Amino acid sequence: MAWSFTSDRPVYIQVAERIRRSVLCGDFPAGSQIPTVRQLATDAAVNPNTIQHAFAELESEGLIVSKGTLGRFVTDEHDIISECRNKEAKALVSDFVKKASQLSISEESLINMIKEDINNG
Repeated sequence: MAWSFTSDRPVYIQVAERIRRSVLCGDFPAGSQIPTVRQLATDAAVNPNTIQHAFAELESEGLIVSKGTLGRFVTDEHDIISECRNKEAKALVSDFVKKASQLSISEESLINMIKEDINNG
């Protein structure tokens, strides 16, 4: 089944985000091989060049590395993965706080809601 994409951002960015999430969630553990360009292009129903562009983005972050003819692999450097995970989490928190502040929710109420959600989760 093809992946779904929105029209608000380039498809290669959305592909990179999906692969990044898979790495950060452990679907692709450190040191593991990433599926080939051809396989991901087929799965996502996109042009292989789109996957190449997404890979270039992830390689520039250091999250994946190319090993020539062997393919692409998740980095073995846990610090890079951890840094990326923290960056993603901070972006989520920042977006959440901005949206909550538009609703005029107090900081204290927001913190209490978060704690309640964590305790019920």
